[in-house]
Amino acid sequence: MIKVCKFGGSSLASGEQFKKVKDIVKGDETRCVVVVSAPGRRFDGDSKITDLLYLCHAHLKYGVSYESIFELIEQRYCEIRSYCGLSCDLDSEFELIRSKMCKRMNVDYLASRGEYLNAKLMAEYLGAEFADAKDWLFFGYDGKVDFDKTNDALRKIISETPKVVIPGFYGAMPDGSIRTFSRGGSDITGAIAAAAIGAGAYENWTDVSGILMADPRIVSNPKSIEKITYAELREMSYMGAEVLHEEAVFPVRKVDIPLYIKNTNDPEAAGTLIRESFPNDLEDDDSSTRFITGISGRKHFTIITLHKVGMSGEVGLIRKALEAVERFGVPIEHVPSGVDSFSLVIASDALENCLHDMISELQTVCQPDTVKVTEDISLIAVVGRKMAFKPGVSGRLFATLGSNNINIRLIEQSADEIIIVVGVKDEDFEKTIKVLYYSFT
Repeated sequence: MIKVCKFGGSSLASGEQFKKVKDIVKGDETRCVVVVSAPGRRFDGDSKITDLLYLCHAHLKYGVSYESIFELIEQRYCEIRSYCGLSCDLDSEFELIRSKMCKRMNVDYLASRGEYLNAKLMAEYLGAEFADAKDWLFFGYDGKVDFDKTNDALRKIISETPKVVIPGFYGAMPDGSIRTFSRGGSDITGAIAAAAIGAGAYENWTDVSGILMADPRIVSNPKSIEKITYAELREMSYMGAEVLHEEAVFPVRKVDIPLYIKNTNDPEAAGTLIRESFPNDLEDDDSSTRFITGISGRKHFTIITLHKVGMSGEVGLIRKALEAVERFGVPIEHVPSGVDSFSLVIASDALENCLHDMISELQTVCQPDTVKVTEDISLIAVVGRKMAFKPGVSGRLFATLGSNNINIRLIEQSADEIIIVVGVKDEDFEKTIKVLYYSFT
C-alpha cells in the first residue's frame, strides 16, 4: 500500500517542523509520496512565505523595491537549510527567480516558488526524489486539470521512484507556463496525486488533531470528529466550518480513498477519518448521546416571507418567486414553506443593493397578501448521519434551545436527514452553538 502525505504550511514553517515531518514520514515506510506547502507562520505576527511572494509581485507591479521582502524569503529558507544540515544550492535558485522578476512576470510562477523551494529542501532531507509539479500536473487551456494526462505522468514517475517529494499548489499549462490553484491548493495537489496512483490512504497533515465538532473560537477545546462522511463534511463546510476545500475532496471521494486529517505536532492523535460511508458505525457506536457529528453556522441572513391565503393551490407561485430573485443574481440558501406561506432565506450581503427592488418585484409577480422581512438571522446546522436512526432528536434539540431562552425563527431538515438547520437571531449565535454542543456531546 502507498500513502500520500500532504503537509501544510504550519507543518513546514521552520527547521524544527521539518524534523517532525521527517520523523512522521520515516515512521511509516508506506508514506512514499510527500506533498509540501510553502512555509507558513512560525508564530503570531509572522508572515507566510506565499503572502510575501505575492507582496513582492505587488511591489514589482507598482515599481516599488521588493528587495527587503525578498531578503526575508531568502533568510527563511536558509535558516531551514542550516537547521537541517542540507546542501541544497539555494543561491542558484534565488538567482534564477530574481532574473525573472520584472513588472510583467507571471504572478503564478512567483507565488509557486514557495512550494517549489520547500519541496527541494524536503526531498534532500528525506533522501527522496524531487518531482516538480510542472512535470506531471497539467492544466488545459480552459484552466481545468487534464486528469488523463496528469494521472499517466504521475504513475510513470511513481513506478520509477520509490519515494518522491512533490510541491503542491501549482502545475503547468499546455505552453509550459506555471499555473496555480486557488489558495489552499496544496490540498488539491495531494488529493489529485492520491487518486492518480490509487493510494491506500491520503493523509492531510496540519496543526490540528482532526476536524473539530465546533468552532474553537466559540466552544473551548471542542472534541475532534473521529469519523465523518463526505456528505457531512460538505454540509459543515457550507455552513461555515473551516475544513477542506471542496476541490481537495473530490478526487479522493470519487475513488473512495480514505482521507485522514492528522496533526503534525501530535502525530499519535487519532485525527479524523473521512469516507463516503461507514456501513457498520451504527452497530459499533455504544454512545447514547454522541450521534451528532458536528455543529457549524453562519451569521447575517435575511428571511423574506410571502403570505397568501390559498397559496398551496396556486400552480407555479414559488417558481415565479425564484425566477424573480434570479433576475437580481441573488443566491437562495433555503426555501421553507407552509400551506399559505413560504420564505426565502438569503445572505444579507447579497441583498445590500437590491432588497427593496426585489420585494417590489416579488409583490408584482406573486401578489402576496403580505411580505415580511426579518433581518439579522443566523443559521446553525446540526450535522449527523446517525440522527435519522435516533428517535426524538428534533424534539430534544428544540427543547434544549427553549429551556435556554433561545427563540427559533426557522427550522429545516434535509431530505437525507443528516442535517437540521435552525435560524436564530444574530445576537444568539454563539450562545446557540455552545448550548447545542454541550447538550449533545
